[in-house]
Amino acid sequence: MNRIDRLLAIAISLQSRKYTLAETLSERFGTSIRTVYRDLKALDEIGIPIGFEPNRGYYVMQGYFLPPVTFSSEEANALVLVESIVERFTDKSISKHYRSALNKVKSILKNSQKERVEHLENRLFTSVSCPNHNFDYLSEIQNSITNQTILQIKYQNVNQETSVREIEPIGIIFYSMAWHVIGWCWYRLEYRDFKVSRIQKLINTQETFRKSPHQDLNTFIKLQEMRMALT
Repeated sequence: MNRIDRLLAIAISLQSRKYTLAETLSERFGTSIRTVYRDLKALDEIGIPIGFEPNRGYYVMQGYFLPPVTFSSEEANALVLVESIVERFTDKSISKHYRSALNKVKSILKNSQKERVEHLENRLFTSVSCPNHNFDYLSEIQNSITNQTILQIKYQNVNQETSVREIEPIGIIFYSMAWHVIGWCWYRLEYRDFKVSRIQKLINTQETFRKSPHQDLNTFIKLQEMRMALT
């Protein structure tokens, strides 16, 4: 990657996150920390307002927007390929939003790129799908995680027992061909794993999390792996 492409990629990376550490940029683009600092200075000198907060990282100052993004044919093809996976392995809410986003991407492609994308779309098929994914909850669960709002769910466990619970989601995991939401359960007073296909009803209460701080998802996964190793 030449320097011009790297500078544009760094600017896009900064604008896609609230804060980004120099170390993260160094690792992502395979450069030294010193080179990252030079690149950030260069972006600032050409008029992209770069800010910095100690212990958080760099950011593009609020109110500044990069020109519309263009996509290469390879990037567009990658998004089309992922669409076939999204359709088979997520729920209706995610499929709907992904199709909407992909249509926006297609709208800014050159005519020649659009023709190649359409050609590829007709030649992609995923034969395996996620069973029992005819639900419509993943998007609202994502909203709950990002906004830290409590979900009320009507849940049926593996023994066909139904209960109504309030949960504070900390993450979503896909394993054993199913989606699972991990969250603090006020009914059990511990972190629990809920299979999304067993949720019969879901309401985002819009109430802010009452528990703080929360365990992060990676810690939960490591603890579960340790428990399984000991059994």
